[in-house]
Amino acid sequence: MGLVVCTDIDGLMQMLNINHNPLDWRLFLKVVLLHNGSTLPSIPVSHSAHNKESYENMKILMEAINYDKFKLHICGDLKVIALLFGIQQGFTKYCCFVCEWDSRARSLHYSRKEWPARKSLEPGIMNVENKPLVEPSKILLPSMHLKLGLMKNFVKAMNQEEAAFTYEKSSPRLSEAKVFSLVHKYETLSRTNPLTSSFKVMKRHLGTVFKFVVKGFLGNRSAQNYEELVNNFLQSYRKLGCNM
Repeated sequence: MGLVVCTDIDGLMQMLNINHNPLDWRLFLKVVLLHNGSTLPSIPVSHSAHNKESYENMKILMEAINYDKFKLHICGDLKVIALLFGIQQGFTKYCCFVCEWDSRARSLHYSRKEWPARKSLEPGIMNVENKPLVEPSKILLPSMHLKLGLMKNFVKAMNQEEAAFTYEKSSPRLSEAKVFSLVHKYETLSRTNPLTSSFKVMKRHLGTVFKFVVKGFLGNRSAQNYEELVNNFLQSYRKLGCNM
């Protein structure tokens, strides 16, 4: 299947003269061991150039690296995390592995703040197609992908006829396909280019509160008023008509 994988992580660590304690490492998919203190280099344990991201391939990979032996914490993009929990891909109704958030209940997305936690991950219930490969407690939610998703929804809500959006699509460093998914372009525009009046309005509504949320909630430490920062951010998103 074109998969190269290390099946003896203990032996690999011994060859690298590293005292292997699984609690000191987390697994980043695709598939690298990251040291929690970042004092040791990352260690790739698998490589595949052509395999698709699917439940079947993830299951083969987890079995090949003997995941059940070490039960490492896992971080990765949200698509891979959903695959690990056997959740149906695509525009599903219950796409969160943590709770029963209803992605189709648009009228409730900003007004309802609490959704019930998932009681189980049983195939056939709440869009779960396959048996989960990991425990929910072993997942570290990636703040980077949360930021990317939030900014993608913001860009989608922009008026595509305005000069700011036209500039985004004409940037030589971006293809039109990527304009909806790269968060750093927003900051690049604000630093290096004169903004149109329409873009300044958007920045005034959202740019400042977005940065506050990133620094005070999605960073390494939460600010004491993080709830206020998040609420202000959600109100700005709602006014701009962003999906949530």
